[in-house]
Amino acid sequence: MKDPRIQKLAANLVGYSVDVQPGENVLVEMIGSERDLMNAIIEEVGKKGGNVFVQLTDRTVQRAMLRNATEEMMKTWAEIDLNRMKQMQCYIGIRAGENVNDLSDVPEEKMKLYNALYSHPVHSEQRVKHTKWVVLRYPNASMAQLANTSTEAFEDFYFDVCNLDYAKMDKAQDSLAGLMKRTDKVRITGPGTDLSFSIKDIGAEKCSGQKNIPDGEVYSAPVRNSVNGTISYNTPTLYNGVTFENIKFTFKDGKIVEASSNDTKRLNEILDSDEGARHIGEFAIGFNPHILHPMKDILFDEKIAGSLHFTPGQAYEETDNGNRSSIHWDLVLIQRPDYGGGEIYFDDVLIRKDGIFVIPELECLNPDQLK
Repeated sequence: MKDPRIQKLAANLVGYSVDVQPGENVLVEMIGSERDLMNAIIEEVGKKGGNVFVQLTDRTVQRAMLRNATEEMMKTWAEIDLNRMKQMQCYIGIRAGENVNDLSDVPEEKMKLYNALYSHPVHSEQRVKHTKWVVLRYPNASMAQLANTSTEAFEDFYFDVCNLDYAKMDKAQDSLAGLMKRTDKVRITGPGTDLSFSIKDIGAEKCSGQKNIPDGEVYSAPVRNSVNGTISYNTPTLYNGVTFENIKFTFKDGKIVEASSNDTKRLNEILDSDEGARHIGEFAIGFNPHILHPMKDILFDEKIAGSLHFTPGQAYEETDNGNRSSIHWDLVLIQRPDYGGGEIYFDDVLIRKDGIFVIPELECLNPDQLK
């Protein structure tokens, strides 16, 4: 018997998130062994008159490929997949791998090649900029373990989050997006954090289920050389299969001049990937009311209620501050009291304290209003 929640999610992905139109080509990529959602998406694309194409990826096979890849092979691989991506109008990416650490022992130099020669041109430049796309995780025992819940409890949580009324959330985000577009100076304070920068004339974009599921953020970017001060992130993060904790950055005129974590050496190697990796490409505020605690999965963690993320690397085209990099690493700071609290100021006005919006025009984004 089909789970109606899966069919509802598939219908939302196809009809709302990427809004498939008759005759459009849709690439559905599944990383992992889940098939029920994949089959439901194929059915929904068919109902809309779209043409569906499927990519099935196994992380253990990908690991073997990456460990043995040459630069020439990476370029050919990218050329093949870039040609396919150029023929797509829509992309739905589902991540359902059993082990989030499958790529942790791929040598760093191989991952740098992969990010620069494959992921950047195929995804950052083509898929992100030229298709209607959405990416999501799919619940399994591995994700439940990361969230410290039973598999059944995690599935219930997952469908509550992913089948939220995102059209309602979209309208509620108008006030924050408008305020960010009018803002010059931003200051972020909290334990180990006192950071200042400008977002003047950069713009702001709403995220309400069209690009990510789950969703719930509004993003901008700092003026590239305006960032000064220190930020101490309090959320564990995975990068290329490696877990980083207690990341702390100090900025001078936009550049990360000091960086430390539980693996400071590897952290700095990533930040030295290219010149843009030590500058920030995104500043975003998260507010999904159902997501409260980190689970080392950025699609969930960056949407945590009462959080923000401040991202080294590539800027998005919609809020472009000119920063270019082969990386885009969303690092999350939670400011609710149970995580130490903190404040966000726009042009010297307190707009959020301890994770709760405190000015009337933004109260519609607090958890009790979005559920």
